[in-house]
Amino acid sequence: VRGQPASAWPLKEGEETGIRCRTEVGRKFPGFQRLEEAAGGERLGQLLAFSAPAMRNLKLLHSLHCSGWKGLGKPQCLTLRTDTGTLLVGSDLGVTELDPHTEQVLRKVSLVEEAFLPEDGTGCIVGIEDLPDQESVCVATASGDVILYNLNSNQLECVGSVDSGLSGMSWSPDQELVVLTTGQGTIIMMTKDFDAVTEVGIHQDDFGEGKFITVGWGKKETQFHGAEGKQAARCKPVEIQPAFPWDDQKPRVTWRGDGQLFAVSTICPVAGSRKLRIWNRECVLQSTSESVSGLEQALCWKPSGNLIASTQRKLNKHNVVFFEQNGLQHGEFSLPFDKGQVKVNEMVWNSDSTVLAVWLEDLRSTNGGIKDVHQNTYVQLWTVGNYHWYLKQSLHFGGDRAERIVSLMWDPESPYRLHVLCSGWLYLSFNWHWTIDRSTGEESGDFANVAVIDGDKVLVTPFRQTVVPPPMCAYQLQLPCAVNQIVFSSDPQRSNDIAILTTDSRISVYQAGDGVNEDTEIKVGAGGGSGSKKRITIPKLVKTYRIKFEEGASEPLNPLKLRMITWVKESMFLALCQGHRTSQSVVCQLVTSSEESQEGEIQIRYGIWPISEGSSFCRVRERKTQAQRT
Repeated sequence: VRGQPASAWPLKEGEETGIRCRTEVGRKFPGFQRLEEAAGGERLGQLLAFSAPAMRNLKLLHSLHCSGWKGLGKPQCLTLRTDTGTLLVGSDLGVTELDPHTEQVLRKVSLVEEAFLPEDGTGCIVGIEDLPDQESVCVATASGDVILYNLNSNQLECVGSVDSGLSGMSWSPDQELVVLTTGQGTIIMMTKDFDAVTEVGIHQDDFGEGKFITVGWGKKETQFHGAEGKQAARCKPVEIQPAFPWDDQKPRVTWRGDGQLFAVSTICPVAGSRKLRIWNRECVLQSTSESVSGLEQALCWKPSGNLIASTQRKLNKHNVVFFEQNGLQHGEFSLPFDKGQVKVNEMVWNSDSTVLAVWLEDLRSTNGGIKDVHQNTYVQLWTVGNYHWYLKQSLHFGGDRAERIVSLMWDPESPYRLHVLCSGWLYLSFNWHWTIDRSTGEESGDFANVAVIDGDKVLVTPFRQTVVPPPMCAYQLQLPCAVNQIVFSSDPQRSNDIAILTTDSRISVYQAGDGVNEDTEIKVGAGGGSGSKKRITIPKLVKTYRIKFEEGASEPLNPLKLRMITWVKESMFLALCQGHRTSQSVVCQLVTSSEESQEGEIQIRYGIWPISEGSSFCRVRERKTQAQRT
């Protein structure tokens, strides 16, 4: 590889190109210098970007925004029919089937007429599952009924009933088994034909079959405690705090991807805190988690099978924590919120275990005894690379009751499609894809920049000037809130300029030319090496523009109304937004104002031309036009 020029490396997205280079990059920084000399710095940034997953960003490819329908009652839960692509929504009155592409209500199944749910709207569906092999949908109610509705014959059948009521229902990934949690604190396991397998109590004193064995290494005071030091032997046990008042007290059940194990999180009746237990497919207890103070309700097993995710509230931070299947804690990362600001409702892994979606909600605050009605909800998408967790996308929903999320799920067949259902029968779906946000790297003045989104920071490395492996970077751009998209200028003379879209619908423009840049000296070093100093050019923030939506739509329901933003001129962007029909997108112009004020304004000109789904833009430099790519 070293003996060939950079132009001889035909790079395509997704190819495992430059394996030898990637291996060399992971060793020591002297290797970076040799690679830089070999590649001439011209396509090294592109090579590293395609080779390192940690340098990728999630970009919105397409979205659906449906609000022109009305189902039965108030929506509570959601599942997807994979064979038809329609939605099955459970509510306090029944089940509604919706087609998101046509915005039509296909059927309404009332559970009030058969007395499965009360007429006053106080009923609750605790679980809903589409069963394609049986051409049916299974529904579990809080009153204790398990109902099977045949989608062909439109027949309702009560296949089981629990007098103490049900608090949850979870099917195995192969849909051969179903686990029901009851009001008496027991687990009922049944086959897909609803034949009972066993019923066991959730709260057991035994650790499980995987109980650790003591090998007689003496007392705790005489054991080696590693980096914790001798003081670890004298530390008093941490007092386990009971569950927080906003915990819904309901059990959570999650299955491993192969369906051989499942985990249950419940409130311990003695300590009042949450505890995690892992069971096998025969409903035999395998292990019990260690006592963790501040453990919360969210629970999701990574489909690849190695980690179980939950959340923990500590003294001064809010963490996502991971457990192994033996119940021991293994790793964590912090959420970017102040103490006591939010609560985590649910967490969901996508099907290929690359993205963790976290659904959060503002905690209710009281001011003079009056409860604050503005309770915002958020969805954050986290990915991991080189043992560092990146916040790649943050979707902010408003505080209006109709915008509050009631259900969140990943598509079982499309790993990067996220489904969101809100309380006002608002449905949104987001199709993401991986992308490398980089400058063109073609001109001699281009620094071959690669930009990585990490919450409210953009991590930038100019590979023509220096090579820094992720999660490190040459410099950071700090934004006031989370970042949604990064755009480099399409103008060859300004290809180092960066425009950044944030969650507050503002675009911040950073300029690297015209004498406004700063030269900063950074030290690049590695373990065992003395390192070297290099001078790099950092772009400077020149202006922030507020996107002005249509009158009365300054706070759109869709948190990502604009996507695929392309910077075509110094004062103009192109973007895609949803048209009047859900399956149609429209190209719109974003034109910046020429005001001298501190914050500018971007006017949106809608409806240039309609295009099909999954389109993006590329620049044709010879003609200085924009070409649509589908």
